[in-house]
Amino acid sequence: MYLKMAKRVLFETDKRLVWKLAYNFGFKGALSVHKHKKRLKRGEFFPPFLYISVINSCNLRCQGCWVDVAAKQEKIDVEAMSRLIKEAKEMGNSFFGILGGEPFMHPQLLEILERHPDCYFQIFTNGQFITDEIAKKLRKLGNATPLISVEGNEIISNQRRGRNDVYEKTMQGIQNCLDNKLLTGVCTSLCKSNIDDLLTEEWVDKLIDMGVMYTWYHIYRVAGPEPNPELALSPEEQLRARKFVVEMRAKKPIGVIDAYFDHNGTALCPAATGLSHHINPWGDIEPCPVIQFATDSIHDESKTLKEKFVQSEFLKDFREVVQQNTRGCIILERPDLLENLVKKHGAKDSTARKQAMQELQNLETRTSQYSPGNEVPEKSFVYRIAKKFFFNDFGVYQGADHSQTAAPGILANKTSAPVNSSDDPPHFIPLEAMKK
Repeated sequence: MYLKMAKRVLFETDKRLVWKLAYNFGFKGALSVHKHKKRLKRGEFFPPFLYISVINSCNLRCQGCWVDVAAKQEKIDVEAMSRLIKEAKEMGNSFFGILGGEPFMHPQLLEILERHPDCYFQIFTNGQFITDEIAKKLRKLGNATPLISVEGNEIISNQRRGRNDVYEKTMQGIQNCLDNKLLTGVCTSLCKSNIDDLLTEEWVDKLIDMGVMYTWYHIYRVAGPEPNPELALSPEEQLRARKFVVEMRAKKPIGVIDAYFDHNGTALCPAATGLSHHINPWGDIEPCPVIQFATDSIHDESKTLKEKFVQSEFLKDFREVVQQNTRGCIILERPDLLENLVKKHGAKDSTARKQAMQELQNLETRTSQYSPGNEVPEKSFVYRIAKKFFFNDFGVYQGADHSQTAAPGILANKTSAPVNSSDDPPHFIPLEAMKK
């Protein structure tokens, strides 16, 4: 399998792009994590991986989206991005995730990439703006990989995305990337409506046959103005997804990414470990994309980017509260604790709609990736080694007892709430009942 993967990388993509990936992301990314671990020993948190939403606008209207895609357009301009990236590079960073909205609606996106040939960018996109011309420009730049989201078959894609002909247009974007030998990925936000179609060997084999080099399975997060809880996966389905990912990594010549587990299959939160934080289109520094509260901005010229991260009491308190209460996702498992944090630090609502607190208060406790006793260790020795050294909790959860504070313990022990009633699915519980 590993030889097949190596052959695919060498013969199905531009070798110059492979070198850019290996050096700017692989080698320099590893050094960035090493520097992060050294900072942790000094009690300093500066994320080695930054995810930046460069624009809020999008051409689609996806179910459960938490981004203000219909609001007045806001974007981080090329100069602000250059300052941000420059300061991050001074801390050892070389990798940046680019999100939206739809990043390719940003008129200066390619200029941003061009200004930083010593960095590597992963662009989260629906692919519909990637024409053959754009793909050619990305190949010439060589320092970016498009990660194109596919949310189901033709019918489900239209339903999930709120538009017609979404699947065909997205698949054409993927093909434009592959025709130009780009290192191309396909991601899916797994939910009730697409898990049976896309969490399959047939779908993975199709991606391989097309020439896609990696795939990334996210778990649908119930958040935002229209959270669509009916789409959320059950604990059993989340475990099914984890087992599938581990199996495919050891079996198929394609990269399979997830962001919520270490080499032993133990759950973690990248924001709680300090591995990554998020910057929104208004420049606000947030714990992660779905937690839309902030106390600092990249546009504040009174402090350096390092000072904003290292000295932030809000981010520090956020990490510590999550570390002490769950290895999973706090907005799903303990929205009550997140609400307390926001109030304690006076963190502002960093959305355009200004309803984030009400949305948070409306959430119900439900399970996330943390499922004690159901750990699925990596079978692939490559992934196991890579995660052991570069993607784990780095000891931040050490000594914490999550048995009664995380969702699994709460849901198992809260007998006063109608957890198994016909009105309440077994994977969540109303906060009002939990507080009794």
